[in-house]
Order: sequence, then structure tokens, then C-alpha cells
Amino acid sequence: MMPLLNRPAAASVTLPAAFLLAVGLAALAAPAEAKDPPACAAISFRPLAAGGPDGEQDAGLYKSRFGKIEVKADVKGGQATNYYMVLNGKKVDGSTTPPKLSDACLKSKHVKLPFAKQASGACTGSRFRVVVDRSSGKPVAAFFGLQGEDWAYCSATAL
Repeated sequence: MMPLLNRPAAASVTLPAAFLLAVGLAALAAPAEAKDPPACAAISFRPLAAGGPDGEQDAGLYKSRFGKIEVKADVKGGQATNYYMVLNGKKVDGSTTPPKLSDACLKSKHVKLPFAKQASGACTGSRFRVVVDRSSGKPVAAFFGLQGEDWAYCSATAL
């Protein structure tokens, strides 16, 4: 066996390890910046597959540090008859007149203006989208169903 005459490798490992430890501690000591929610956001959801059990079914869930959005559907005879939005555990009932939404926000999320309105209590579509608009005054979440190539309004609420 050959004796180890020199150990410079151990010293070179210690210096980088000490540097990494110092950088890691500095990163932990720095306060994390709280990011504001985006001024305009859209979350898309898929519809339920046909043939599911009757009753209330979960169609989608989005959760972030800013809140929780659920899309649920009433199913009868294996077909979804009405989709609706649940925000932070509270069902959003459809209103015939939506709250004020920024045209720029809606256009940026591909909602054609003026948007069509679906019949109250009968929100359907081939896809669904929740647009959250914080750009003008009080924040609003609006729920749309895709009818053909255009998003049609289902319901909305102030946040």
C-alpha cells in the first residue's frame, strides 16, 4: 500500500463547501419577496367525459397562494347539463349582468367582445375558462364556456 504523502485534495474540497454553505445561509437570511397576483389571468378547464355518474361532479381544480378555483358540473343521464365555478369554497351563482371587466384583459385572454351570454343555470361548452381581472378597481373572476369558437359568459363575481 502506498502512503499518502500529501493531502491537498481535502483542502480544496473544504473551501468550495464553505463557500456553498455561506451562499446558502445568505439566501435563507434574505427575506422572500411577496409577489402580487397578476393583473389579468386566465385558467382553462376541460369538460367532463360523457357517461359519468349522475349528480354533482368535479370537473377541474386550480389552487395557488391567491385562492382556489373549482369547476363543477351537474350530471344527468351521464351528460353534464350545467357547469359552474366555486371560488374558495363558495358557489358562484350566475348573474345576468356581469361586473365590469377590462376589455384589454378579456382581449388578451382571447375573449371576443362583446361576448355572448349563456342562459342562467345552463352553462355548457367544449372547454371552460375563468378570467381573473385585477386591472381595474375591484378584482373580478368571470366564468366562460366555449361555444363554437367564441367564449360565452356564464357567471362572475367580485373577489
